[in-house]
Amino acid sequence: MSAAWPLTKLAEIIRPSLDPHAVDASRSYANLGIYSFGRGVFSKPPIEGTNTSATTLYRVRGGQFIYSRLFAFEGAYATVPPELDGAYVSNEFPTFDCDPRRVDPAFLRWLFRRPSVEIASRSTGMGDRRQRIHPEQVVEHAIPLPPLDEQRRIVARIEALAANVEEARGLRAGSVAELAAVLQAARRSFFGEKALPDWQPLGAHIAQIENGKSPATEGRVAEPHEWAVLKVGAVSFGDFDDSANKALPRSFEPLPEYEVRPDDFLMCRANTPDLVGACAIVRQTRPRLMLSDKIFRFLFKNDAGLLPHFLDHALKSPALRLQILAAATGTSPTMKNISKEKVLALRVPTPPIEEQRRNLAELDALQIKIDAVKALQAETAEELDALMPAILDKAFKGEL
Repeated sequence: MSAAWPLTKLAEIIRPSLDPHAVDASRSYANLGIYSFGRGVFSKPPIEGTNTSATTLYRVRGGQFIYSRLFAFEGAYATVPPELDGAYVSNEFPTFDCDPRRVDPAFLRWLFRRPSVEIASRSTGMGDRRQRIHPEQVVEHAIPLPPLDEQRRIVARIEALAANVEEARGLRAGSVAELAAVLQAARRSFFGEKALPDWQPLGAHIAQIENGKSPATEGRVAEPHEWAVLKVGAVSFGDFDDSANKALPRSFEPLPEYEVRPDDFLMCRANTPDLVGACAIVRQTRPRLMLSDKIFRFLFKNDAGLLPHFLDHALKSPALRLQILAAATGTSPTMKNISKEKVLALRVPTPPIEEQRRNLAELDALQIKIDAVKALQAETAEELDALMPAILDKAFKGEL
């Protein structure tokens, strides 16, 4: 922080401001939450008066300073944006009015995107993730406070640079989306919009579909030496992700027959409507990963007339996605299932192997370009993630 700015206790520039309202069972209350690490607030589903155990809720106003008692140790501080003026929170979210003569709320918002070690160290509670910081502790915290005009200049500069960072993120994401659209258009040209009369049931080429087990887990990603079970996210987005797993307890006896291997063809049998039936081929994987009961593994016949990678593209095409959605069942609008029998009944194109190879070469060339852009985007994303903390560091040193 700039040594030229006087240290000022928050008590001098903010004051507690509670607007309590007795809960009316006939009402619905707009609600907000606070992201950790200074990432601001977000709109949550409304609180229904008939469903909440709270007897009192607190209305917040745009421009107020707000924080989460429970997650303050993770930097859950923010200011309320205009669009959430009039939302309601529980008493776990103390709110404060800012003195407009002394402080710009946006200055506080950006300031608290930096770690607040001094406040967090005063927290109390049972366990690291149950720490609470009370309002009287917050207001005793001192911050370097420049004059109001300088605060506004700093905020304007930060927000201009933040906009540039977000624009860069958008350009990278857009390039991947454009290439993905080109790939999907190529699939559409090869496979069409719907199954043709000469397409064969997938069961003509698959000897067996197997799925694994879903035992109780420890709810965390496994260490490399531990056994783990795959989550549906491992195949949900078309590429195999071996980090989407949950560690199995040491007491669980491993089932090696369900271990995932390179070249396995996997399909998600249960997921949201957009992702049910998502598939991926395992190119490489860490050891000791076990199939879950929500992921199928295809075992191809020795004389199968389908190349696995050609089938992978076909199953991601509009013609097959239409069949998969029609075959998926489930009463929940957000979760669908597809059975082994329905998967084997899917009708797939089976051109001669040489034609499959030619089509596959074109589709794979597009996929390689997408993968390259994704890799570049990941590198750039890391650089962009590091950029905002650097900008804030300079801003609050008085160097912007």
